[in-house]
Amino acid sequence: MALARTFHPLRVAAVDRLTEDAAALTFDVPPDLAATFRFDAGQSLTLRRVVDGREHRRSYSLCAPAGAPPRVGVRTVPGGLFSTWLVEEVRPGDVVEVQRPSGSFRATAEQGGRHLCVAAGSGITPVLSIAATVLRHPEAQVTLVYANRRASTVMFADELADLKDRYGARLSLLHVLSREPRDVELFSGRLDAERLGRIVDALVPVDDLDHAWLCGPLGMVTDARTVLASRGVPAGRVHAELFHVDGPPPAPRREEGVPAGATSAVTLVLDGRRSTDRLPRDATLLDGAQRMRADLPFACRGGVCGTCRARVVAGAADMRRNYALDPAEVAAGFVLTCQSYPTGDALTVDFDA
Repeated sequence: MALARTFHPLRVAAVDRLTEDAAALTFDVPPDLAATFRFDAGQSLTLRRVVDGREHRRSYSLCAPAGAPPRVGVRTVPGGLFSTWLVEEVRPGDVVEVQRPSGSFRATAEQGGRHLCVAAGSGITPVLSIAATVLRHPEAQVTLVYANRRASTVMFADELADLKDRYGARLSLLHVLSREPRDVELFSGRLDAERLGRIVDALVPVDDLDHAWLCGPLGMVTDARTVLASRGVPAGRVHAELFHVDGPPPAPRREEGVPAGATSAVTLVLDGRRSTDRLPRDATLLDGAQRMRADLPFACRGGVCGTCRARVVAGAADMRRNYALDPAEVAAGFVLTCQSYPTGDALTVDFDA
């Protein structure tokens, strides 16, 4: 039986152009992998390619509703080796290496109630999946605020319009454009905390809000959290995912008095198998452990996607950057191994937790 972390060669069933610089790719999943690629709304896929003998991985959010064939939305990054390849070169019939769906930014069709979705740019990708899935519940209501520069940069414009036609008054779809005037001043300009606050006060009954789903750059997500908190929305009802963080990661903290070359005995639990080795304390768990387990899950290496998430079950690790785990996960012992350093003489981390 294939290991859970295996990359599977999937054939591309369709490539749909969304804007000049964005496309959606749908994958054909063979029957024997149907269970492996079953996903919840909001989750993502990690893709892999090898260029000049070097492995590259990227995580892309699923934009399809739960139960549909897996489909990811991709916007090209200037000079991006991976995104440019997917948007400009990959064609139907090509084969791409894909890992099983992952991620804790997720919703189900059983979640009725009132939802607020706030997205900017390519952050619409998982939010579209979430909105399309939760609206299947006959009592669900969704307000979706989507920020872009111009109308021409709106990803999934047709799919969003179709969703509005299908669900009518149960979906309130609000487009905010920062560089193109709209008829209503409230929807013209940058979606900062002030503007989002006015939108929420005018159009979102926060007292009845069951869930808020945020996806975009760090500044937008931080502003949205602040706006919702100031209006009494409990933090536990606010779920967020980032697609970009500016600036380099902070320098890691170090244990005082630890000599250069110090190591820790690190045990990894992955796909039911335990592996132990002494790893350097001046390298992240992910970097140090790859020499003993080449199948470790990871994608962005920047503390954003959460693919490398694992739980510390013994010992301690120093996590220097975290934009993927919520406070409850951190309190439960989860870390991002791409941003965590072993401390002390022994450490056990469980990727299966």
